[in-house]
Amino acid sequence: MYLNKVLLYGNLTRDPEVRALPSGQQVATFGLATNRSFKNKEGAQQEQTEFHNIVSFGRTAEVMGQYLKKGRPVYVEGRIQTRSWDKDGQKQYRTEIVVDSFQFGPQAGGEGKSGHSGPARASDTERPQESPDQGANIQYPDEEINPEDIPF
Repeated sequence: MYLNKVLLYGNLTRDPEVRALPSGQQVATFGLATNRSFKNKEGAQQEQTEFHNIVSFGRTAEVMGQYLKKGRPVYVEGRIQTRSWDKDGQKQYRTEIVVDSFQFGPQAGGEGKSGHSGPARASDTERPQESPDQGANIQYPDEEINPEDIPF
């Protein structure tokens, strides 16, 4: 059995560029930066950044192009793919992550709205904000709940 699966969580390094293929299908490309923190041999904290080329197709590409912007965090699931072509007699290579699904990361300003995988739904983009004191109005029963009264 073979496995080609990539899981990344990072920040966009540039706005997605959405184009149409000759077939009419949408394709979005953008960069994603991931950070890794570790301690070196001397015990000092180090941070290393990796940059990834991301590509998505179809409805996923349209949604990513519409809602993602430079600096926004995003979680991406996909697969690694390396393309090659000849340019001026030299072989060129590009390794990319092809998106299978994704989730939006939190927006700036602390609005922790999560995303989706696949087409956008109105409920994802038009969700009302909950006030922090909403939980204070919950009425709990005065008597104990008997587990045998629960119907499942």
